Amino acid sequence: MAGDTPFRKRRLRRTKSSEAHQGGADPARGENPAAEHRTALPASPGSTPDDERGLPASLEAVPTDPPPGPEKGSGRLDALRRGVTRSRDGAVAVLGMMADRIIDLAPRVPVRDLRTLRGQFPGLGPEELADKLVAGACNSTATVGAGIGAAAMMPVPPALLAGLATEITTVAAIELKLVAELHEVYGLRPPGNLGQRSTAYLTSWTEERGIDVTRPTTLNAALGGQMKRELRQQIMKRTARDLPNLIPFMIGAVVGAVMNRRDTAKLADRVRGDLRRQGIPWDRLPELPPLEQPVRPAAELPEGLDGPGR
Repeated sequence: MAGDTPFRKRRLRRTKSSEAHQGGADPARGENPAAEHRTALPASPGSTPDDERGLPASLEAVPTDPPPGPEKGSGRLDALRRGVTRSRDGAVAVLGMMADRIIDLAPRVPVRDLRTLRGQFPGLGPEELADKLVAGACNSTATVGAGIGAAAMMPVPPALLAGLATEITTVAAIELKLVAELHEVYGLRPPGNLGQRSTAYLTSWTEERGIDVTRPTTLNAALGGQMKRELRQQIMKRTARDLPNLIPFMIGAVVGAVMNRRDTAKLADRVRGDLRRQGIPWDRLPELPPLEQPVRPAAELPEGLDGPGR
């Protein structure tokens, strides 16, 4: 037909190299020559057919993974934190109850005045009399520590906690009595009634120092509202100090006795250091009225603590 390209010429036409590289299609057949070439060639050994190579690569943005959720162990960690918080709050509540118990105990601790002490220890001066009082208190606290430490052989946690609380309150009562009588020996009785004096002695015990009755600011601080907070801190230190008493197999008895004796002596040395600097000699000490005694003495004190020679 006129105008048609001869078959021979159409057959000899070559595809441009640019079209072959770009994957251009034959306008007549609509097929990719490169694809025809690949199909015509046999597959090489060990190769994978095109239809088994998975999806073709794409230039589209790959969707990112969702943000990581909580770690697997975070639930356990949160539970542990909550348990620690509850334990800490419970310990603070227990310490607060013990602080209230010692505050209620302080006015019921019987204190011997100077006249009574000099009658029980005749012929002794202030320092010798103070030494006797410290030795008796150290022996008493050591006995309490040994008894509670021996009871730690019984592996019953409630009994151990109850024994530890009993030891803390008993030792506190013995040391409060020692602090009050040391003030008597050095002629530094705090003014006021039984409740006010007990608060002053309790402050002296918590701060481990003597009350300066000649300075109104010191006495007012002793009767202030900070005493209960300082008392709780003292009980926390006392509890940490008494933990070795819970060692089983009778080891705790020895440790408890030694530690209580040492700590009571340390408390006495600090209080006596303050009282010695401001003490009033007996020959210049005015006649003081007898001390008011509690109606219901503290049952926590060991028997015979007020006896002659103790």
